[in-house]
Order: sequence, then structure tokens, then C-alpha cells
Amino acid sequence: MLAYEKLPQIDTSKLVMWALIGTVLGARLVHCFIYDPVYYLANPLKILAVWEGGLASHGGVMGLIIGLAFASRDLPRGSLLPLLDRVTIPAAWGGAIVRLANYANSEILGVPTHATWGVIFDSVDQIARHPVQLYESAAYVLLTGLLLAMYLWKDARYRKGMLTGIFMVGIFSARLLLEPFKLPQAAYESGYWASVGQALSVPFMIFGLILIFRSKKRTGYGL
Repeated sequence: MLAYEKLPQIDTSKLVMWALIGTVLGARLVHCFIYDPVYYLANPLKILAVWEGGLASHGGVMGLIIGLAFASRDLPRGSLLPLLDRVTIPAAWGGAIVRLANYANSEILGVPTHATWGVIFDSVDQIARHPVQLYESAAYVLLTGLLLAMYLWKDARYRKGMLTGIFMVGIFSARLLLEPFKLPQAAYESGYWASVGQALSVPFMIFGLILIFRSKKRTGYGL
């Protein structure tokens, strides 16, 4: 997108490096200390065992923002939101791919169902379950299409924070609506009125709505 808009030369390798570090680190730490703090505080070395699974999308988004904040320090003041706007489309598409990987690896299982489209994950048990990973992946594909359309045809890229706000609302609305179809992700959340994923999604959605509202007053920017 930076090339598409013919913006000044930017060290994209630095941006990618910080974005990747921030995303993975944020996703891992939130998984460890929000979803299963008792286990990881008792086994701190397991925090490093990322190959055993355990990444939280809420932490990934926070880490991405922090990573790009570090990467944009050498850019003109106010560049962070334009950078985030341009990252939203590949980020949403990446989220769809991650959920397909979760499906292939029998991760983030759905609750049992009698629906004809229920899926049996042989490596887990013989119970038909909602393929909630596919539901979520489809939602992210639709969000990717919306963001791309807004970027190309509605000139949303000229409204600082608009695409980021749409991304936040879209991603975490999907999380909020689809969490009931998932098995509990945190060991301590059974019996609560909302899952941990739903509770974490609400502030992100509010932040996204604020960005969308404020973006109407900010036009014509560049890096």
C-alpha cells in the first residue's frame, strides 16, 4: 500500500520486524497472564514455549500497535494512525489464515452441535462440534473485503483512523458474537456472564468506534 500510494521511501523491513515482534510478544503474554495465569506463574519457563501453542488475538493487536509505535519513532509526528490504517487489510487477512490454521490443527474448538455441518475433530474426540474457526475466518475475510473497498473506492485512507476503527469494530464484534460457540478458553471463566474473550473485546470495540467518529474530522494526510 505504501508503494500504491507513492509515499516517501520508508524502511518497510523495520516496520515488519517491529510489527512481528510486537504481535507475537503481545499475543503470547496476554494468553499466559490473562487466560491461564496460575499455570504460567507456576511454570514461568513455559512462557517461552510458543511452539506448544497459546496466542491471544487481543494481545496480538495490542502488540502490533506498540510495535508500530516503536517503528514510527523516526517518521513524522502523527504517523502511527496512518501506518495502522494501512496495516488493517493484511492484518484482517492474516487473522483469517490463522483461524484456518486453528481449524487444521484442531485448536479453539467449538461447542457440540447436532447441526448437519458439525465437524468431528478426530484428534480430540468423536463429538460433532461447531467449526467456529471457520465461522471466524469467514468473518475476517468479509472484513478484509470491506476494508479493501473502503480503501480503494471510498477514500477512507484519507481519514486518519477510519480503517483502524473499522478493523477494531469488525474483528472484535466477530469475537463477541462467536465466543458462545467456543469452548471456554480460560480455565476460570466458567459460570461468568461473559467469556474472557468477550470481556476483552468490548474496550477494543469502543476504541474503534471513537476512531471512526473522530476520523470524520481528519482528512488529507500522508506519511
